[in-house]
Amino acid sequence: MDADSDRYNEEGVLKKQQYKAELDRLQEELVKLQHWVEEEGLRVCVVFEGRDAAGKGGVIKRLTRRLNPRVARVVALGKPTEREQGQWYFQRYVEQLPTAGEMVFFDRSWYNRAGVERVMGFCTDEEYEEFLVSCPEFERLLVRSGIVLVKYWFSISQEEQERRFQRRNDDPKRRWKLSPMDLEARARWEEFSEAKDVMFEHTDTDHAPWHVVHADVKRHARLNCITHLLDQFDYEDRTPDPIELPPRDEADSGDSTDYERPPIHHQNWVPAVYGENPVDSDGGVDEG
Repeated sequence: MDADSDRYNEEGVLKKQQYKAELDRLQEELVKLQHWVEEEGLRVCVVFEGRDAAGKGGVIKRLTRRLNPRVARVVALGKPTEREQGQWYFQRYVEQLPTAGEMVFFDRSWYNRAGVERVMGFCTDEEYEEFLVSCPEFERLLVRSGIVLVKYWFSISQEEQERRFQRRNDDPKRRWKLSPMDLEARARWEEFSEAKDVMFEHTDTDHAPWHVVHADVKRHARLNCITHLLDQFDYEDRTPDPIELPPRDEADSGDSTDYERPPIHHQNWVPAVYGENPVDSDGGVDEG
């Protein structure tokens, strides 16, 4: 039997069990990377860009799921405020850059100007042209300052994007993801294609290259992207060793004090729709 048949289904997609096992392994490696970045004082900035419904958010979610939010931070800025509109374009992104020992994941970034703002007419031609000139220099400054900058573009076919839009529309739990901007992007596929090509022409540089992720299959895109990100670092395993928890003494258990806990029925308990609350069974004192 072909070895791949044990890993991939008939459509060529990695089977769920295999996917989960590999994702768990990669997430363990990400925790090792996190400890190493923190101890070494690195500043890591990862940019995620791509078409709507390309799966950027899903990758970021799985990247950060097991990480310490005080070390690994997600930045997803909304529409700029009136004050921010009057600032230097890159200013509000600079404020979000990582400090020493921190990883920052940008769910969309300063590249909004080269994509959405350009296609939708949210910036002037002069602002757009200035961005194409300034962006490579801006990123050169970031890299020269010691920031590790990694940029990902999630590439998705028009057919797969349409399928994902339809699924969002059919599922009430996902319908919030289908924004008016998504509908505009759906209608302007070619314009966004041209904007992406011009953006790459100006910003795919030696000091800050783009890495393209084939994103039509979500499982593959997630694993490929995480694997590539880990490969960008020659990290060491700095995971702390397990500690030996000392036995609880009498003082810890509260048995040696004269303090008496109040009855638990004096507290407002959340109704136990599932299972039961301690107050429903014995009416004793709160242990927590």
